[in-house]
Amino acid sequence: MLKVQKYRLPVTVGAGLLLIAICGSSWFVLKQTGVLEKWGSESSNTQLSLTQKDTQSLVLPLVSLPPQARAAQLTDIATGRQSLDQYRARYLLASDLIEQKQPEAALQWLEGLDSNYPQLASHIALKRAQAYEAMGDKANAQEAWQGILQTYPNEPVAAQALYSLGQSNPEYWKVAIAQFPTHPRTLDIARQKLQQNPKQLDLLLLLAKSAHDVPGSGGIRDRLVDQYASQLQPEDWQAIAFGYWETRSYTKAAKAYTKAPPTPEHAYRVGRGYHLKGKRTEAKAAYQKLISDFPDAKETGLGLRRLASLSQSQEAISYLDQVVAKFPDEAPEALLSKATILDALGSSQSAAQARQSVLTQYPSSNAAAEYRWQVASQKAKAGNLAEAWQWAQPITKDSPDSPIAPEAAFWVGRWAMELGRQDEAKAAFEHVLAQYPESYYAWRSARFLGWDVGDFTTVRDVNPTVALPKRRSRLPAGSDTLKELHLLGQNQDSWTLWQAEFQNRQKPTVAEQFTDGVMRLGVGDNINGINQVWFLSRRETPEERQQWQALRAEPAYWHTLFPLPFFDYVVNWSGQRQLNPLLVTGLIRQESRFEPQIGSVAGARGLMQVMPGTGQWIAQKIQLQEYDLNDPNDNVKLGTWYLDHTHQEYNNHSLLAVASYNAGPGNVAKWIRQYDFSDPDAFIEQIPFAETKGYVEAVFENYWNYLRLYNPEVNQLLQKYSKSEPGISP
Repeated sequence: MLKVQKYRLPVTVGAGLLLIAICGSSWFVLKQTGVLEKWGSESSNTQLSLTQKDTQSLVLPLVSLPPQARAAQLTDIATGRQSLDQYRARYLLASDLIEQKQPEAALQWLEGLDSNYPQLASHIALKRAQAYEAMGDKANAQEAWQGILQTYPNEPVAAQALYSLGQSNPEYWKVAIAQFPTHPRTLDIARQKLQQNPKQLDLLLLLAKSAHDVPGSGGIRDRLVDQYASQLQPEDWQAIAFGYWETRSYTKAAKAYTKAPPTPEHAYRVGRGYHLKGKRTEAKAAYQKLISDFPDAKETGLGLRRLASLSQSQEAISYLDQVVAKFPDEAPEALLSKATILDALGSSQSAAQARQSVLTQYPSSNAAAEYRWQVASQKAKAGNLAEAWQWAQPITKDSPDSPIAPEAAFWVGRWAMELGRQDEAKAAFEHVLAQYPESYYAWRSARFLGWDVGDFTTVRDVNPTVALPKRRSRLPAGSDTLKELHLLGQNQDSWTLWQAEFQNRQKPTVAEQFTDGVMRLGVGDNINGINQVWFLSRRETPEERQQWQALRAEPAYWHTLFPLPFFDYVVNWSGQRQLNPLLVTGLIRQESRFEPQIGSVAGARGLMQVMPGTGQWIAQKIQLQEYDLNDPNDNVKLGTWYLDHTHQEYNNHSLLAVASYNAGPGNVAKWIRQYDFSDPDAFIEQIPFAETKGYVEAVFENYWNYLRLYNPEVNQLLQKYSKSEPGISP
């Protein structure tokens, strides 16, 4: 059904935009899927915490409601005594009325508001100008735009004034380009001017540097490279290379980085860009240049390992020995790679010595955990569970942050069960829940501890209560104006302002990158929003790691990693198919990251990645005459039917149903015949398709995270095990 190859974002390293911001009208959950509640207790965290006025606000809980549903309550507050809530209510009413094409009524709520509401004074002026434009009152609109330039000349709203005034006087557009180069309206100006005259290097560079990931940005970079290469400065090449890299055009990125300012990171990316695209000769040359130009840089250690992977055995060993001698952070992995080569050369004793060096010299490394797990798995496969247990048990103690640690801890529990060590098994499962509560293995551990969280044979019928946050959390970066607009759910205005404020795009701080992820989710750029937050796990400096860990303690981080866009469609069709809506949501997250327009190389489309042929077959089955696979409602309608179908094919065994959704029924039938299915956990370990094994674990991991985040009962159970588990947000 869906054959697109997607990389998995492991939630084990895993995130307010609180979900209402991206759910549109997804405020309710139908009764058949559980009771909708709201989080009610206070958060003990501080990084994104609300002020006392925010937590007591009567307006902020209304932000998630559609305009018509909140109008009466906002009006009551807006006509009450003066307070921050009253100002917020007036602003929201005015904003809603402008969208509803009632600008005259909006102006009444805006009257005199800017003097009382300084956080949004500039945007109140903006709304006033927009209201006059909507009325067709050109004179007052012009006066309002001029007033913005006089009162707020250095604030981003001035760019919108310059854009509007520039429609009749091009001089205003020149000011916008000079003063607000990253503002979306300025980028609109650049595009319009390029349509009139495409040969404007300064405007092409403006777009390349400020809009590197928007549709069409690749064409802009290509034009710069093809037509203006001789005129570009090293900093220009760096921006072009960064854009190519971020959009995974790795060969083009590699070529551009050769002309960027010489740094170890740029030199490494030249080699890695070629390497990722299979250009071995070019990659080897680039890695060798990295080693020559920057012999002591940390990137060089990784470059040497990459170079070894492209080299013949003896040459590779030489490179790996250099890593071991000079780069301790890369040495453990280098030793394991060397051991593999030595085994192939018949030097088993030397290989064993290399592996032993990993355990003795680098016992806390990920490589040590990897080797221990490899041996433990071999012992278990041979039936030596006691030895498997002994090899796996130290992993979470010595290498607790290893990607393997959650899996190892779970199997320590499983093997202890089979060895009759029930107390040790229970302790292992509780350890997984305490230390790795976001992992797939936490769900499996909870099940073995007897929690009512569904198992492979029952999860489709679980009917979880879903509780949504009352309020958004504050943003950790940006101006006070941005933070206030975000709290009020003004997603498009927030995004516009953030684009103007966000200057450090190539090297953002942790707070800026998280804020960018939240902003993207707010405007429906779901895949990039989720990715921005997940990629925080790759930060390396101690300070950045500490900041990331602080964010992970916040509910808003996890709500951003696991949002609920289109949840009303999921609830509706899951209810009709009698499917657990959180299981469906977990599958959608893995399939498309909630991107309605996404397509695979094989042709699968939309949220649930339905193949056109499969969609046509389903439509005939349900007598659906017209549908659009890019339409979220149609896609979920068809996709949930197929997921129900795969469940019926396998007697409601969700493991097999989900595996079949990814790999097809033929492969699943073959695996059932080939492998012992009495233990589903062991069966998953034997799935020969790495993509499908990872897919099954990811879907259920997603399901578990939605359950632990949005189901009060499970959330409260987890808080007993871990102080770091995100609590209920206000």
